Amino acid sequence: MDIAGKRVLVFGSGISGIGASGLLEGRRAAVTLYDGNDKLDTEAIKKKMGENSKTEIILGEFPEDLLEELDMVIISPGVPTDLPIVNRMREHGIPIVGEIELAYQLGRGDVLAITGTNGKTTTTALLGQIMRDALDSVFVVGNIGIPYTNVVDEAEKDSVVVAEMSSFQLESIIDFRPKVSAILNITPDHLNRHHTMEAYIEAKMNVAKNQAGDDVCVLNYEDEVLREFGKTLPVQVLYFSSQRKLDKGIYLENGNIIYKNPDECVVCNVQELQLLGTHNYENVMAAVAMAASYGVPMDSIRRTIKEFAGVEHRIEFVTEKNGVTYYNDSKGTNPDAAIKGIQAMIRPTYLIGGGYDKQSSYKKWINSFDGKVKKLLLIGQTKEKIREEAEACGFTDVILLDTFEDAVLTAAKLAQPGEAVLLSPACASWGMFKNYEERGDKFKEIVNSL
Repeated sequence: MDIAGKRVLVFGSGISGIGASGLLEGRRAAVTLYDGNDKLDTEAIKKKMGENSKTEIILGEFPEDLLEELDMVIISPGVPTDLPIVNRMREHGIPIVGEIELAYQLGRGDVLAITGTNGKTTTTALLGQIMRDALDSVFVVGNIGIPYTNVVDEAEKDSVVVAEMSSFQLESIIDFRPKVSAILNITPDHLNRHHTMEAYIEAKMNVAKNQAGDDVCVLNYEDEVLREFGKTLPVQVLYFSSQRKLDKGIYLENGNIIYKNPDECVVCNVQELQLLGTHNYENVMAAVAMAASYGVPMDSIRRTIKEFAGVEHRIEFVTEKNGVTYYNDSKGTNPDAAIKGIQAMIRPTYLIGGGYDKQSSYKKWINSFDGKVKKLLLIGQTKEKIREEAEACGFTDVILLDTFEDAVLTAAKLAQPGEAVLLSPACASWGMFKNYEERGDKFKEIVNSL
């Protein structure tokens, strides 16, 4: 991709947009950074860009005359691709490229890419650590918090880029081709953005759309959509399963994780892992399959997975106070992810839920309470909707609260020694917090100040 001297618009001023702008400037493009939110602070954005940046910043209403001057648009993952202004860009024949595609085309090294509705961050963090322990030049990027564009200039030909890919990032790829990919699972999420389940599934499957030959795609055998998808791929497909023995792939049997490709090898027993729960055993299997298929020795993989303690905000033990344990599962941003939080609880639990409405149904989540949830404390945009669905499921121990702090303090007041308080919202944080990390940090701050 030759961008020197081109007039390029970066759409979106978040960390992906800042990263893309910096990369483009470094490649001698004339860059304009645009964001439709006119309440943002131009000076704050400039500060993030660095004092030597020449990027022009435009906020608010888009200047239509700019359409005649642009050679390319780099669209950030948070920007819907069906916005009217994006459609007008297409009508003007302006190439629209995602931030991931930009980084891939300008970057070097092999990419190992992970997507799925749930488990992406844990699997990416684990695979990243496996690769770092085995190789010299490894970068962990993407939806995990570090823009891919930030590492392009550091990566060498023999580098490995481990990338967590969201559906938002994957819907705008063109030539992006990972050496090894994985789709962990697919359940309803982000339907407010993708509108249909079919469009959401298609975005996820894009991670493998350019793979061919000796490339590898790792898929969850227990996900019927993915099992069928694997039959259509012109690549090496490796399945993982927590429910059955596989002729080829990686599976769980009598507490042992077994890798078979083609020879059979016991990776470890789950009792040797610090990660808990079947969902985490699946994450481990996916990471092991990806690393092994890339050629990392099993002895090295085995050492790393035994030492790996998990990621922040995912069923994270915070503290115990007055006999009450507190867990931060702020990363449970959809019902299926939040079900894993409930399943991990072994005490009567006061559950804090609610937040931004992504057009999810919460009945499956509520039906997973299985007698563990004593009270459901609800906040945010979805609280009334969740209460109605809870009552329809026969669960009536619900408290509606106005603020996040009210919910945490109320749960702490009600909980007795031997019980637990769990933040696992089943909703996104938007509207109350910038992201799930900020929400989880606030939870820990309140709990630790009790």
